[in-house]
Amino acid sequence: MDRFRMIFQYFQSNSESVMNGICGLLALASVKIYTCFDFSCPCLPRYNMAYGLGIMFIPPVTFFFCGLILNRQSLVMLEEWSRPQGSRKKDLAVIRYMCSSIMQRAMVAPIVWIIVTLLDGKCLICAFSVSVDPEKFVGFANTSPAQVQQLLAKVPCKDDELMRNNTSRKAVSRYLRCWSQALGWSILLILIVAAFLARWLRPCFDQITLLQARHWSNYIDIEQKIFEETCCEHSRQFAHKCILHFFKSMRQEIKLHSFRLPREEEWGGREQDLLWGITNQDEVNKLLKMWYYEKPPLNVSQVTHRHPLGQDTWADSPSTQCKFSQQTNV
Repeated sequence: MDRFRMIFQYFQSNSESVMNGICGLLALASVKIYTCFDFSCPCLPRYNMAYGLGIMFIPPVTFFFCGLILNRQSLVMLEEWSRPQGSRKKDLAVIRYMCSSIMQRAMVAPIVWIIVTLLDGKCLICAFSVSVDPEKFVGFANTSPAQVQQLLAKVPCKDDELMRNNTSRKAVSRYLRCWSQALGWSILLILIVAAFLARWLRPCFDQITLLQARHWSNYIDIEQKIFEETCCEHSRQFAHKCILHFFKSMRQEIKLHSFRLPREEEWGGREQDLLWGITNQDEVNKLLKMWYYEKPPLNVSQVTHRHPLGQDTWADSPSTQCKFSQQTNV
């Protein structure tokens, strides 16, 4: 149990590990779905290719979009790309790094599905059984072209009456399965070699740019998390104070209805414990708008004193970038 708890805490603390875990689960899910899937080729000349290629490529597209949806960094990247320039410039290198990381993780499950289908061979046999040259197989020598197409279309259906006693069915099936497995192993080998080269040749390129892009992509993700947590905490405190003020304003009516009045310490503290500078909905909306349009520069060398909301902005002084964090963390 301690080991599982440590693994769970590690995945919770590291955003990249969470995304890697999700990609791994999607890959395992793709394998499990394929093994549980009841593959049934229609064995018709016009539909075999559509069915076989559809089973091979439509689920990977679905897994790809699932990987994009489940990856939290995809939304962070889109927000960073579409946000106004404001007081903080956009770094295209960081956006490219985030996009590359997202695409790599989203492609894991689709590639696993395609490789598994190729190694199994059923999809390729169903899709291209009609495209086989019948002259290479002796069993189709004395049949008309129309009958050949019908027989080749029924190659995936080993229980069909026409193909049950046909000696060439197994030969065609073995021929296509060999091509399918060779293609699957080739793709797997290419991916392994590409990953090996990317890992071992990476030190030969500019490491400073890579480290900077990785650092600031992590910063953007963490900043968004902290902002959401701060907003949740602010909303909780703001709602708490609003409810207390409501009951304070209803004190006289509560007396008339003979309700028990709480003591002063039960009202949640003194007035100076209220949120600093944020006392109504318009101010909260204005602050959120300022955060969206005027994100503070990445410079915390100077700290500003607290000012009432609306008297200055982040653009007025280089030392005002911490004002939002001060106002929202009270």
